[in-house]
Amino acid sequence: MNQTPHSLQHPITEDDIANFLANTPDFFERHAELLATVQLSSGHGSRAVSLQERQAGMLRDKIRGLESRVVEMIRHGQENVTIADKMQSWMLKLLMTSAARDLPDTIAQELQTQFSIPQAAIKVWEVAAPFSDSDFATGVSDDARSFAASLSTPFCGLNAGLEAVSWLPEPAAAKSVALIALRSGDATQAFGLLVLASPDAERFTSGMGTDFLQRIGELASAALSRLRSPADATLD
Repeated sequence: MNQTPHSLQHPITEDDIANFLANTPDFFERHAELLATVQLSSGHGSRAVSLQERQAGMLRDKIRGLESRVVEMIRHGQENVTIADKMQSWMLKLLMTSAARDLPDTIAQELQTQFSIPQAAIKVWEVAAPFSDSDFATGVSDDARSFAASLSTPFCGLNAGLEAVSWLPEPAAAKSVALIALRSGDATQAFGLLVLASPDAERFTSGMGTDFLQRIGELASAALSRLRSPADATLD
């Protein structure tokens, strides 16, 4: 009785060939002539090239990809340095503001100047008595305070007609906004709200990262805590 050859019962697959070559690194040393005779698509058209040429082409493509990544990393590094410089300039202005009453305007104006933000506004509540009649401490509803308290991270998105947008000099020009709650340390209740706005609907989007805005809020909160201190009020 004839028996089916083993090779027909278990035909060699591409995986078998790949595993053989991977586990037999000296194969092409013993059969070097194959490197010149194997013809492959170049990967850039229909022209056929040798295995060696194809490998060289793949290496060139990989090098170009790595070069692009290096350029991108350098660009991001330069952007980070620029942001850090702007942040430092902003913080210096806050530290040089001697009168606590001037801090809200300084924070908003310097954010606009340093980061090219078209509009900004701040409201603060639960301030010391001497500041309670200031523009930045009036005109805030309970709903706006509750909204600020509900923000665990900055809100970014299209202008949906929230009350805080009305605090801006030109509310109708705000197409996208960022709303940042101001808190004292780890307090759950907010004592203020910072509003940033742009006529560009893509400037502040719901999918954007908010880490930088979070840092802005923390620094602004620390500076504005002076408005809640009776001691600072006597020095104003």
